[in-house]
Amino acid sequence: MTPQEQQEINRRRDRLLASIALTSGIGLLLALPFALRAGAEFFLPITAALVIAIALVPLLEWMERRRLPSGLAALIAVVGFLAVANTALVLIIVPATDWFQALPERLPQIQANLAPVIDFYSNLQRFVDEMVQMLAQGPVAAAQTAAVEAPRSLLQFAATSAPSAIIQMVFALLVIYFFLAGWTRLRRRTINSRGSFDGAMAVARVIQNVVDATSAYVITIATINLCLGMSVAFALWLIGMPSPLMWGGIVALLNFIPYFGPMLAAVLLALGGLMVFNDVWIALMPAALQVGFHLVEANVVTPMLLGRRLTMNPLLILASLAFWGWVWGTPGALLGVPLLIIVQTVVAAAGTPDIAGFLFEQGTLTVPRRQENAERNESPVTDG
Repeated sequence: MTPQEQQEINRRRDRLLASIALTSGIGLLLALPFALRAGAEFFLPITAALVIAIALVPLLEWMERRRLPSGLAALIAVVGFLAVANTALVLIIVPATDWFQALPERLPQIQANLAPVIDFYSNLQRFVDEMVQMLAQGPVAAAQTAAVEAPRSLLQFAATSAPSAIIQMVFALLVIYFFLAGWTRLRRRTINSRGSFDGAMAVARVIQNVVDATSAYVITIATINLCLGMSVAFALWLIGMPSPLMWGGIVALLNFIPYFGPMLAAVLLALGGLMVFNDVWIALMPAALQVGFHLVEANVVTPMLLGRRLTMNPLLILASLAFWGWVWGTPGALLGVPLLIIVQTVVAAAGTPDIAGFLFEQGTLTVPRRQENAERNESPVTDG
């Protein structure tokens, strides 16, 4: 068999393998969203736990460098996360329940505050009246008559939740703990399992890039959102808005969802202002303050702190939010950006497949056509 024939056989084999890989990949890509959505009770807690665990890896490594055992360091990290989550629950859920229960009583005041605005749009009057009647006689009234005491801690929340929610919460906490406790050993085993030094270095680089990018984004955004929530809470306290810490917590939490979260926070603050203040313009001041703080945060603070390294395409962010929001709802939207960062980091390290070359240039999924031609031109040619 001549070298040319052997080369042609190898090319056909590569294209066959590439065709199988491409077909399988497309099938998996099409089926994956539906599988994730159908198995949300399993995939959502484990995905959220992995994102949280990756964000806590720098804290774990900091404690390990101070000679704390991995198991103890992982336990401290999990307890710290639980303390933060419990504080957020107490500051947000408890007051929000009281506001929700008071909503039916404040509906007439909301309608009275909106009356000057509605006068300019008289055709909306019937719509508003029907909405108010529906809210007063519908789910809000039912919630008022069957009011349930808000959970005061994560333990009470777990006790009053469905068994499936308790199982998911415990499962997620166990995933976080065991991931952190075995992180150093898992990373060392993964790197050592590579057959070459270059392969080991590539794996180590990918792992470190994923941890650095994810933790840097989560920690930086969490700090920015915390400062934003505290600033909004202080401003609301100055104008006499009740429960300013609750509103600040809502603003901070929703700000994790780009674009849509701040808009929802402004709508909720406008509704809260209409429930409290008698003048419509003063009632809209809480929402105006939140919008002002958000504009400063989004256009000055966040770009300055995150820099270009974690700058992402807005279209990719919207696509990620839409996809994960469709798959898992609000929790999916909260995880959308961290998951996008992880995917982008892995793809940047592994390289993108040459699908166009495979389809249109007689190439394969792994070897670009230009690289192949360059290698052929560099090979020695013998005269027959």
